[in-house]
Amino acid sequence: MTDSQMEQDFPIYYVIMAGGRGTRFWPRSRTRKPKQLLDIIGPQTMLEQTIDRILPLSDWDHIVVVTEISQAEAIRKLLPRLKESHLLIEPLGKNTAPCIGLAALIVFQWDPKASMAILPADHFISKMEDFQKTLQTALEVSRKGDFLITLGIKPVVPETGYGYLEQGKKIMEQRGAAVWEVKAFHEKPDQDRAKVMLQTGTFFWNSGMFIWSVSTVLKKMSQWTPDLYRELMALEKVYRRPGWDQALRQAYERMENISIDYALMERSDQVVMLQADFGWNDVGSWEAVYQLEGKDGEGNCFKGSVLALDSQGCLVDSPDKTVTLIGVQDLVIVTTPDAVLICPRSRSQDVKKIVELLEKKGREDLL
Repeated sequence: MTDSQMEQDFPIYYVIMAGGRGTRFWPRSRTRKPKQLLDIIGPQTMLEQTIDRILPLSDWDHIVVVTEISQAEAIRKLLPRLKESHLLIEPLGKNTAPCIGLAALIVFQWDPKASMAILPADHFISKMEDFQKTLQTALEVSRKGDFLITLGIKPVVPETGYGYLEQGKKIMEQRGAAVWEVKAFHEKPDQDRAKVMLQTGTFFWNSGMFIWSVSTVLKKMSQWTPDLYRELMALEKVYRRPGWDQALRQAYERMENISIDYALMERSDQVVMLQADFGWNDVGSWEAVYQLEGKDGEGNCFKGSVLALDSQGCLVDSPDKTVTLIGVQDLVIVTTPDAVLICPRSRSQDVKKIVELLEKKGREDLL
């Protein structure tokens, strides 16, 4: 156990959600190798970057990864130091509430006094020390009451691609940081509404990161998601016993496909937030990659072999093919051995619609 872990008087587990498909990053992101297992930003995969941010606070004994069965083998190869029992494999993708519920159930079996930090595997954070400090503060708050804690990112532009948290009254201070009531959750706004939210100063981007004690989140689930809680308690009886895999699949087939925001955070009391400023981006599209990566004098971001004439503002990701550009602007071009994507950067959010179209056409070979 690291020095930072021993300084705490309670156990902490860092749970990384690594089961998403990353459909906006097609054609590189596929079912068996989605966004979090790719080097979308920098030389490491996004999952590896997530773990590197945690290791200064913890050790491998306190890191848990939750993924879907189709990605489990790739994660085992990528993370050989992860304990076998700490790779939790969902038989079906059922959104974040079942994912978090499964992790809470199992961590509770290991130590009912534990706290958990729930972290997506596919976020970019540029200020690592600020992130670690904020996370430690939130974990300390988790011991002061039955709080469901999230991190609100101070908006810098009127972003329409994120959900928002509305800040309420101040609850307390911890390590000199204010802890605020979450007055309300707001869906992704249109441009006009996003501008108003930015100007108001009391709205924050919803980071999708959560911190709480394991006993608290299970108690809140029993209150607000009784069907999910009932399935988890049935699974508790067969944990580490013969028949676990079959029971888990059957339970997941019955569970509602619902996010933790809808299932718990928007319904529950004692939901609080810490304001966070650590260079966060959820890397939700190829446009986000363009904004985060370095560019040449023409505003182009090239990965791979690219030749360009009179072309500006383009993102090209082509590790296997040479791409040539002539007189084009503001395009996303991504190539793989079996597919090519070309779209305006302004339409990069719509890449998921291509994946939906491929699904309708039964093109499993491209998914």
